[in-house]
Amino acid sequence: MSDVDVRAVADAELPAWLRAVQTGFLQSFAAMSDQAVANLKDRAAPTRVWGAFDGDRVVGTFRSFDQRVTAVGGAPVAANAVTAVTVAPTHRRRGILSRMMATDLAAAKERGDVVATLISAEYPIYGRYGFGPATWVTEWSVDVLRSGLDPRWSGPAVPGARIDLVDGDDVRKFGPELHERVRAERHGVIDRGDEWWLRNTGQQVTPEFPWQEPFYALYRDPSGRVDGLAAYRTSNDEWGGSRLPLNTATVLALTAATTAAERDLWHYLCAIDKVITVKSGWRAPDDLLPHLLPDLRAATVTGHADWLWLRILDVVRALESRTYAAPGSLVLEITDGAGLAGGRYRLDATPQGATCVPTTESADLALDVAELAELWLGDASAARLVALGRIGEEGVGAAALADVMFRTSRRPWCPDLF
Repeated sequence: MSDVDVRAVADAELPAWLRAVQTGFLQSFAAMSDQAVANLKDRAAPTRVWGAFDGDRVVGTFRSFDQRVTAVGGAPVAANAVTAVTVAPTHRRRGILSRMMATDLAAAKERGDVVATLISAEYPIYGRYGFGPATWVTEWSVDVLRSGLDPRWSGPAVPGARIDLVDGDDVRKFGPELHERVRAERHGVIDRGDEWWLRNTGQQVTPEFPWQEPFYALYRDPSGRVDGLAAYRTSNDEWGGSRLPLNTATVLALTAATTAAERDLWHYLCAIDKVITVKSGWRAPDDLLPHLLPDLRAATVTGHADWLWLRILDVVRALESRTYAAPGSLVLEITDGAGLAGGRYRLDATPQGATCVPTTESADLALDVAELAELWLGDASAARLVALGRIGEEGVGAAALADVMFRTSRRPWCPDLF
């Protein structure tokens, strides 16, 4: 390992760093444009872009940035978001990722971040660093002709509501406030900064990432308030042998603050002329979409995967940041091989909030910090993890009590990739 230097990346090294990122994600380019480098400088803190260097060659990349993730109950929690993680195939098994991860997580802990987050490209990698899959996503393909929806659909069900096709300017005007309303209500959702809205409306285009303008459909309630927004693209070259259109609408994002907006945006998408298939994009596993169709079987699951991975950095603040479905007390023995968040803690929880303090009492549950990450957003079952041998149940009925306390009526959802 001594021949590889892990350090913060200097400005002059950013083009080589970006090329290494693209190579790691199998998107190699001969050179990175000046605009791509400028965009990275604008959005990245200099001390949080890490590189592993073998001489002057970048053989590993790692970046983190500030994020807010919504806890159960609606509180925004400070997160260290990890992205652009690569190690060159010529330099595997040398501890390069471990060194970059340890350096970054230690800095995040010192900075006061409560959790770390990432989207894992490969499942086996991040558990050894204390991360666990905390949200999942499901993708549906809707057979419009089978759905049972009226093809003559002509507008929202609520009198006075409307759907308008808008442009990127309107999305940047109305989208951030709508997203914040949804984020405050749905645990697992992360914040979107100004850069996100620029990048996703074609205002930050580089030669490496060509931009294709999507359609945007904006839903307003009868008072004119924006309650929903959908971004989608359509194919326009698919015709059957009898000249019947066989086009697909692919949803890039659909955000809705009310059930009425969600229902009407899906019905709108299923009523677009010449479209016979709607692909939902990555939605929460308990999304309403299939049940908004008269024929539920018209929506077929085409993908299901782990999505947002979490790593607890501060057990006390993490457990106190969320609410709980039922009152209860548990003593948790947390193991953390990195030494960042281990210890024994007493959690006293209520639907209004909780207190968590270090304790010497006997443990009810013994678990790794990665399993605590899975439980934190309410999607995992402690009893199931006990059955799998991943949690030790030291107190009678402790896993059942944990499930009553931690589980949530809706599954957590993170709609974004980062």
